[in-house]
Amino acid sequence: MFELIMKGGVIMIPIIFFSIIGLALILERIWTLWRIRLDIPRFAREIFLDVEGGQFKKALERCKRVRHPIADVFKIGILNRTLKRDEMEKMMEREGDEQVQYLEHYLGALIMIIGVEPMMGFLGTIVGLIRAFMAWEQLGSNITVSALAAGIYQAMITTAGGLIVAIPYYIIYHLIVGKIKGHAQEMTYYGNELIDILTRTKEGGVR
Repeated sequence: MFELIMKGGVIMIPIIFFSIIGLALILERIWTLWRIRLDIPRFAREIFLDVEGGQFKKALERCKRVRHPIADVFKIGILNRTLKRDEMEKMMEREGDEQVQYLEHYLGALIMIIGVEPMMGFLGTIVGLIRAFMAWEQLGSNITVSALAAGIYQAMITTAGGLIVAIPYYIIYHLIVGKIKGHAQEMTYYGNELIDILTRTKEGGVR
């Protein structure tokens, strides 16, 4: 493997470097998503029961013990339950947007790496072919396969290296984005339910 990498030439250095950076970003986002794992429907039901019973302090305590972004969205709604519905809704939406941005942190850098890796591989392909044709030009009719091999090796290895990194990273990126979208949809759905309950509670005279 090391010998193949060496035959890929200097272009393999940035390919490997960015692959390591990309892997670190992926692991960091996976760890972040793992840390906030939560049975959201169950948590939401518990909060709704507390709110319907007027136990706002208990609901806030539950939110403080949870790491998932939905807890912060709920907390904003409960703390601002005396506001008008549209004002409360805007504050919760703003908090939800901030939480989604937190979950999407570093994904911009990751997608850039995914896009750059194949291009660096193709650059290595061009450099390798130029190297092969230069050898052909210098040797003319005396050209041998071994003289062309170095350039062809570089062309093939760098292309393969860029794609080997980009393809799995691209799949993982979309899995992470899909997971974040799922969290965002659940925050929106249960956030709206909480707003409905808080509105009914306020109209019913529970403070």
